Formats: sequence, structure tokens, C-alpha cells
Amino acid sequence: MNKITVLGSMNLDTTIRTERLPKPGETLHSKEMFTGGGGKGANQAIAAARNGGQVSFIGALGDDMYAKMILELLEEDDINIQGIKQLKDTRTGSAYVMVDDKGENSIVIHGGANMKLSERHINEVSRLIVESDIVVAQLETNLSSIEGGFEIAKKANVTTVLNPAPAPKQISEKLLQLTDILVPNETELEMITGIKVTNQKELDRAAQVIHQMGIQGLIVTLGSEGAFYSFANIGNGFVPAIKVEAKDTTAAGDTFIGALVTKLSLDMNNIEEAINYGNKASSLTVQRYGAQPSIPYESEVNINS
Repeated sequence: MNKITVLGSMNLDTTIRTERLPKPGETLHSKEMFTGGGGKGANQAIAAARNGGQVSFIGALGDDMYAKMILELLEEDDINIQGIKQLKDTRTGSAYVMVDDKGENSIVIHGGANMKLSERHINEVSRLIVESDIVVAQLETNLSSIEGGFEIAKKANVTTVLNPAPAPKQISEKLLQLTDILVPNETELEMITGIKVTNQKELDRAAQVIHQMGIQGLIVTLGSEGAFYSFANIGNGFVPAIKVEAKDTTAAGDTFIGALVTKLSLDMNNIEEAINYGNKASSLTVQRYGAQPSIPYESEVNINS
């Protein structure tokens, strides 16, 4: 069982279902509206916990009623919340998600407490990182806190996994140098490398750029197509997706990452097997509505294998 620490965001998600996404200036009636836990960090942590990982979380919440609900949701999945700090006079992060009948979404987030996660707090809970096998982070929190967490991990020989989402206009060279495995989608890969990926040749070229940055492992999520991987010491390949009819793609990428890092061996030699498991888990997620409620448990993934 991998020990995983997720350094990331926690949000209260408000999901609105519509027949289609509205055009600028247009008002539509919704089919349904509901709230639940979200945030890329929390989603990835829950995906890891539900699929066999021993998970700890480092992050920041506000001092409002939503914080209590989010903490309870994490604890329901046996996630260690000792690394979560509540900040006074601060709002908990929130997200507003519109989902159409094709399963496509548009999301607006308010970072709130997520953006006030400090490097000082990371140092205070560094034990959680040092005792981990893998540390996972995204870009919905303060950049300096991620860099600080990855610095601690590297000194302790803990594997670092970065999901560079939301897509950055610019990403720090320091953070990339501290990253062992980068897990972007095509858009995020283009933002980092400057290479627009539309075919295998461009994927290979982008992978070489990533490796030249000092990053050993690259896993590119390609939506309904599957995932491409390139590891400097292992080689590259493609793992196809599981074909299903998507209802809501909101937490698909987060489920993939959480499930993947739970099954990935520390020598990375089972990379195709781990990616395939992540694909199976995310294929179940997209057939359900909502972020965290849609994330499957290991038993469900195995039954549907």
C-alpha cells in the first residue's frame, strides 16, 4: 500500500446541469443543481483513498460552515487531515460547475483559503511528506507552498507527482526541476513545452523537451483516447481509454491521478498496469454526476474490469 500525501486544494462545488452550456449573454434554465466536495487536491486524495492508498492531506480551509463539511467528507474516506489548517477571516475555496448533456463542463473557481496556504505551514507538517512514498500536487494552491513541499520530498527521496492544472500561463522552472512525474493534459503540455500536440511525433518531441527539463516521467492524459507515457529509464507507450458514454467529466482527470499513484510501484516498472487501472477508475467517474460522489471505490473498479 503506497503512502500518499496530497498537497492541494479543497472546494465546495456547486454543480448545475444544463442541456447545453450558455453562450455569452445568454440565460438558461437548469435541469438540476447540487453541492458537494471538490477541489483537485481533495478529489485526487479521495480517489487514492478509495482505491487502496494510505492518504494524508495538506491544505487550507476557511473558518466558515463549508470547512466543517469538507473535513467530514475527507474523514469519511479515512484521510489523515492533520495537515489541514483553518484560517480565520477567510472563505473556503469554491467552484461553480456547469455540465451539459454531452458531459462537457465549464468551471469557475474562487481560490479562497487555498491560495493562502503558506510555506511555513508546509514546514510545520513536513513529517507527513517525509513519511510518504509519493507526494502529489496541483496548481490550485499558492505556488511557494508547492515548491516548499516538493523540496522537502526531494531531500527525503520521496517521489513527487505534479498535475499542472489549471493550465498555467507560466510555470516556475524551480517547480519543474523538483518534479519526478508530470501529469498534464494536451493543453497543459503545450503551455509548458510550447508544442501543440496533434499527433504521435509531436507527443514524442514534447516528451523530449520535458525530459530535458530534468523530469524523469511524463504521463499525458488524452481524454477519451487514453494516456501516453514517457519515462527516461523505461521507455514510452500508449494505454487506450475504456470506451464509455460520458455524463460528466468533472473529476475524471483527478480520479485517474489518484488511482494511478495508488497502484504505481516505486520503481515505476508497472507503469502501463497503473495507467490502465487509472483509466478504468476514471471511466466509471465520467458515467456519474458530481466530483467526489462520482469517484469509484477499488471494489467497483475490480468488478468492472
